[in-house]
Order: sequence, then C-alpha cells, then structure tokens
Amino acid sequence: MSEIAILEVIKKNFADHLILGEEGGIAGDTSSDYLWCVDPLVSVGVLFQGNPAAATVVEFVGGPMCWNTRTYTATAGGGAFCNGQKIQPSKTDKVEQSLLVTGFGCEHDDAWNTNFELFKEFTSISRGVRRLGGAAVDMCHVALGVTEGYWEYHLKPWDIAAAVLIIEEAGGVVTRMDGGKLCVFDKSVLVSNGAIHAKLLERIAPATEKLKSKGIDFSLWYKPENYVTDL
Repeated sequence: MSEIAILEVIKKNFADHLILGEEGGIAGDTSSDYLWCVDPLVSVGVLFQGNPAAATVVEFVGGPMCWNTRTYTATAGGGAFCNGQKIQPSKTDKVEQSLLVTGFGCEHDDAWNTNFELFKEFTSISRGVRRLGGAAVDMCHVALGVTEGYWEYHLKPWDIAAAVLIIEEAGGVVTRMDGGKLCVFDKSVLVSNGAIHAKLLERIAPATEKLKSKGIDFSLWYKPENYVTDL
C-alpha cells in the first residue's frame, strides 16, 4: 500500500518520469531523463519486532528524503540535514573507537559467509558491530555521527540511492566494498565518516576481491540507458 500511494503521487505530478520500485519494478517512460527509486518500507522485519529502525525512502535523481522519527534531506551541493539542522559525521579516526553497522541479505552464499567473517573480525577490534536491518537508515546514522561505518553486499538501488547523497553531502565517504567509485546501481557499498575509510578497506577490500575471483558478480544491478550517475 505504501508503494502504491507513493507511485500515485509521482504519476499524477510527473507522468513522463521513470519509476524503479522494490515492489512494482520498473514503470513509466524508460527513455525519460528522470528516475525515481522507491523503497516503500525499509526494515519490515525489525519493525514487527518493535525496533523503530524503519523508513520510507524515495530518491529523485539525487534528491532524497528519508522519513523516520528523524527526517533527513539533502541536495547536491546544498549540504545534508536532519530535521532541518545541518549534520556531519563523527571525527573518530580509530577503528577501535568506532561503532560500526553491517547487514546480511537472505541468500546464505559466499558473500554472506564472507560478511559474517568480517562481522566477527570487526566486532573484536571496534566498539562493536550492529545489525539494524535498513541500509538507508544505517547510512544516515553515519551521516549524523551516531556510527562511524557501514557496509553490505547484495543491495539494490532503492536501498541506498537517497542515502548516498545524504552521506556525501554530510561529508562522509561512500565507495564500493572493493574501494572503487560507487554508482547507486552497484551491489555493494561501504560508507564511513571518511577518517576510518582506508582502515576499513584494508580488511574489506581484499575479502571482496576474493569473492570476485570466485565469480561473485558485483557489477551494476540495473541502469536505465539515459540515467546520469555523475552530478
């Protein structure tokens, strides 16, 4: 129902735009220069368990809004905000003083096993590693300075698109888990406050390269022909 309501508003006001939704897939004009990425409800599982870490995420060509008990907004070149107040990541520059977050998908494959090993490894050398269950919310927490880093495999565009701009505008760093430049259609993401990014990559990048050598595909999940990923 959440995605249907969102799509009705978009279609009513922007009939010629392309929409990519988690539930409904691709809809609209595929030749459009405009794309909406929609995830109607993030963290359904933890929400049912009483955990308030849930959100609705909508991104329009880099202009995101993430609704939760906090409202995060950002525009390219305009900074990132939480409830109207400008935000920035923490200044912590040591992994051992950092609080980290990761996520696990439903597929118990080699990537899942590799991430479980990373989870254990970072748990032993940091303040702790949490799993909240919502990529966009996890990324916004890094932008806000609540946590210092987040990583995850097997993500979709609607999981991260809005939050990528928020973290970048807040002053954080976003890459693929192998250290390469991120496109929102990539399947892995590493987010940090910037100060510990290289240190996280020292452990995460080799593990990711090993997965790639086994044939695990982390290439672009989907990319509309006319979608511009570089602002």
